[in-house]
Amino acid sequence: MKLSVIVPVYKVENTLEACVHSILTQSFHDYELVLVDDGSPDNCPHICDELASSDSRIRVIHKRNGGLSDARNAGIDIAKGVYFMFVDSDDTIAPDTILPLVEIMDEDSELDILEFPFQRVSLPGTPLAESSWTSAVYTPADYWTTTKAYLHTYAWNKIYRRSVFNNVRFPKGKVFEDVYTFPKLLANACKVATTDKGRYNYFINPNGITVTAGEKEQRQLLEAHLNIMATITDYDTDYYMHVVDIQLALCELTGERPSISSRKVPLKGLSVRHKLKGMVINTFGLPFLCRLNYIVRRVIPR
Repeated sequence: MKLSVIVPVYKVENTLEACVHSILTQSFHDYELVLVDDGSPDNCPHICDELASSDSRIRVIHKRNGGLSDARNAGIDIAKGVYFMFVDSDDTIAPDTILPLVEIMDEDSELDILEFPFQRVSLPGTPLAESSWTSAVYTPADYWTTTKAYLHTYAWNKIYRRSVFNNVRFPKGKVFEDVYTFPKLLANACKVATTDKGRYNYFINPNGITVTAGEKEQRQLLEAHLNIMATITDYDTDYYMHVVDIQLALCELTGERPSISSRKVPLKGLSVRHKLKGMVINTFGLPFLCRLNYIVRRVIPR
């Protein structure tokens, strides 16, 4: 079996069949499609079984609800493929996406992770900004910095060699689970590449975590990045300012002091927004910036 496509399923009875159809109609055929019914309370369990009865490539797992990470892990545990892909059950992949990805992976036995373009789609189907990748190969460390991988740690627009999941699973009970997991996958990788082949269609959920994140979610996101910063000693200024933005969002909600320390911020090359924040950090420190942001957001709410 060349590829395992793992699809967690929970309360998506209106989108599941479109998702599965986009996979079954690919020009590449040497794969299994693993549908993980995560204790969905709607008609999804029945839809999964009906789909499996119509195509022998589909395997179904029915399990108690454990969340997205737990569902992905259940799929990984039974997957037979040399390569893994993850597709969320309210998204789709464009025609002829999988074949060129597999061909690229097959050409280089040291290539462990391949990232391909995605398009954000606003319901009821209006295309928004599309990511664009050139074809390039990186070491994991160069990939993290050069492509600003911390901005696109998504599990779903990548194909993985199964070996990168040795001793790595998604953290159960965490939101922003991809941010916790992706650096561990990179640590297991030899080479990482990007390509302009294929497209993942990501349908924006107005009720999703990214849009509705509160204190708990922001705290977990910050925790994930603090774990990364503890293991990457030479992270660049852009990444530091990205984590500062997450810290500011949490401090804005709580008024608490920052968990990350102040550091001298080189201003050259930063965006105007980050340059202004860097100037405040360099002059007064990060705690002052957090306090200032907390006050300003209460006077001038978003």
